[in-house]
Amino acid sequence: MRVVLGASLLLRANSALWSNPDVSTTIISAFLTVFGLLLIPGLWTPLVGALVALLEILQIMTIGGDRWVTVLLGTIGCALAMLGPGLWSVDARLFGWKRVQPPPRKIRANS
Repeated sequence: MRVVLGASLLLRANSALWSNPDVSTTIISAFLTVFGLLLIPGLWTPLVGALVALLEILQIMTIGGDRWVTVLLGTIGCALAMLGPGLWSVDARLFGWKRVQPPPRKIRANS
């Protein structure tokens, strides 16, 4: 998910930068490029995922374009913010891979 989102952000941001954009599109595209470069190796994934989700919401409200792609990328960013980087990432190497396990279920006896 990280690699797909990072590559999509890079492709989208670079195509926007080559089309002679205005200042706000240039700033958003620069941020998306940096976020894509951080997501591909998995560096600061929860923070970058949350920032991607917020930036995509901002982009839906301010800049036109294909809204469904923006919604999809924002949703994947939000999911990465909640799920974390995964086993094969720089974050896992630096901080260790954390796995969330739910507590065992208590079975009630019928009385």
